[in-house]
Amino acid sequence: MLSIQQILTFAYDCEYESAYDLPLKRNFSNPKIYTAQGDLSKRWYVYFSFRNPNTGKLKRLTPFYGDANRYKTKEERMEVLVVYRKALLKLLKQGYNPYQDNTELHNKLNAKKEPAKNEIKTKVVEVRKEPASETPKMTIKQAFDFGLKLKEKLVSERTHKDYKNKINTILTWLEKNHPELKTIEALDKKVVSAFLNHILDKTSPRNRNNYRVDLSSIMQVLEDNEMIASNFIKKIPVLKSKPERHKTYSQETQKAIFTHLSDTDPILLLYIKCISYGFLRPIEVCRLKIKDINQVDRTIQFKAKNSPLKTKIIPKILWDDLPDLSKLNGASYLFTPNQIGGDWDTHEDNKRDYFTKRFKKLVKDTFGLGADYGLYSFRHTYITKVYRALVKKSSPFEAKSKLMLITGHTSMTALEKYLRDIDAELPSDYSEMLKPSHG
Repeated sequence: MLSIQQILTFAYDCEYESAYDLPLKRNFSNPKIYTAQGDLSKRWYVYFSFRNPNTGKLKRLTPFYGDANRYKTKEERMEVLVVYRKALLKLLKQGYNPYQDNTELHNKLNAKKEPAKNEIKTKVVEVRKEPASETPKMTIKQAFDFGLKLKEKLVSERTHKDYKNKINTILTWLEKNHPELKTIEALDKKVVSAFLNHILDKTSPRNRNNYRVDLSSIMQVLEDNEMIASNFIKKIPVLKSKPERHKTYSQETQKAIFTHLSDTDPILLLYIKCISYGFLRPIEVCRLKIKDINQVDRTIQFKAKNSPLKTKIIPKILWDDLPDLSKLNGASYLFTPNQIGGDWDTHEDNKRDYFTKRFKKLVKDTFGLGADYGLYSFRHTYITKVYRALVKKSSPFEAKSKLMLITGHTSMTALEKYLRDIDAELPSDYSEMLKPSHG
């Protein structure tokens, strides 16, 4: 089967009728020119869509580059691409179909060559008098940097940082294991799968899946901007992984931890109480500034996981433990390593990690707690405590409705899943049902 490039080559030497009876439902879109916004370091091309006979829908086909990217000025490239677009449109009107054998069309065009009518050929030859050296293709790093730059305006700072770290990791791995791969076109599913297997071997299925998601997100940007043919990472399967589980503390252990910290580290204890009583996540506590606390209404506003700005009340049990905030600078962070209310110029992830390590040293190592226990466990512990207290006085639905306002979950479904995950809902004693019947 002859390719579109072979047929287009013959189209330069042909001139054929432009009249064509179009069907009511066209099988193709008019070819368009992509100029990369005038960037000569990127590839320019002609692209179009054709109706897929199986789905009946228009589908974007592989772009046609030809020799356009050999030229080093915008005018030369446009002159060639305009010819390509015009010739391609004529081919489509003459019956070119990428899903069929076009040999008959090729022979027909070849038979209609007329040397006297070679305006198109003359124009192309004139442009080709002094072709420049082929423009270098985009390297893997350049392509990833392009994707990161576009993502910068679309995702949070933390997410963008995660993307960047994972990109740097794969670039380092490629340099060590596949130094022969230079351009983004050379990167394929087999190579990325090998990299993900490397991550799996070094860490865990969950981390490997996270790499897959983030890399796929960047590759999707490249596909959307016509820099790669397709995002092949989407075809790499997701591995089953065991979700991370933070166990709830027993009442005895929780009390012992609070007593221990009241003597050894009051700052860490208050940090934990914000998680326990305020139902905040550790990183949300790290974001808090003095100005985020309304001292009149006793509320706080903060950036939550599921909302750009969340407002919660500060329960009296937590408010009574807070120091006098009225004399503190509103721009100061509520928590710093050495004081309540101060400057702490580092990323919020570093702050969370700092308190995680501080908790491990002062609490986990002291009480011999395993990997299943952490700062997040206090949130689970106290949500469980509140839910079980509510359900004693009301139906499960009423209890969950009240709990949603306290925890900040955005839907009943999300809250119910959360309660199942932390085993907050337990049945009453069913011993009577297990006794042997005497009937």
